[in-house]
Order: sequence, then C-alpha cells, then structure tokens
Amino acid sequence: MFRRTFWFTTGVAAGVWATTKVNRKLKQLTPESLARTAGNKAIEAGHRIKDRAVGFALDVRDNMAVREAELGDALGINENPELSAPRRFAAIENRNNPKYVEGSAYQTYPYNRNEDH
Repeated sequence: MFRRTFWFTTGVAAGVWATTKVNRKLKQLTPESLARTAGNKAIEAGHRIKDRAVGFALDVRDNMAVREAELGDALGINENPELSAPRRFAAIENRNNPKYVEGSAYQTYPYNRNEDH
C-alpha cells in the first residue's frame, strides 16, 4: 500500500512540475514576451556599442594629442605657440573692401531674396 501511495505521489509531483515548466515556456513564447525580450537585448547591445565607441573615441583623442605633440616637437612648432588671430569672413560682401576683386575666382554673389518670388 505504501508503495502505491509513493508512486502515486511521485507521479503527481512529476506532473505538476512538467505542467509548470510547459506553462512557463509557453508564456515565454508569446509575441509580447518575444518582443519585450528582443527589445531588451537590443537596448543592451546598443549600450555596449555606445560604451565601446566612446572608449574608442577617447583613445583616439588621447593618441592624437600625443602624436600632435610629437610632430610639433619634431617640426619645431611648439617652441613659439603664439597663434595669429583667427580669420573672419564677412557674411555679406563689401565692395569697399580692398580685398574684393571684381571677376576673381573667389568672388561671392549677393543673395537677393526678391528673386525667389
């Protein structure tokens, strides 16, 4: 009698365990669950790629600064670091400017807004 009770209880426990496992797997295979899982994995991959890209950019920036210093030392540029003032370009051409030459290759043409209408 105890033997039958033992095997009956074992069978019920195995059935409950198998049913629970199957139900969990079926819930994982629903479209909503699959979409959520894919979205989470894509976000994680995006974070990993971003972290690697930022690390690469920082490495490039550091190595670029080192190489610029090496080249500056080799060419003697770093001896006198005074730079001239940055060039400024006129937003509108000035015909009174002595640098303006009629018919030059760098001549700019004024934009007339009335031509568009």
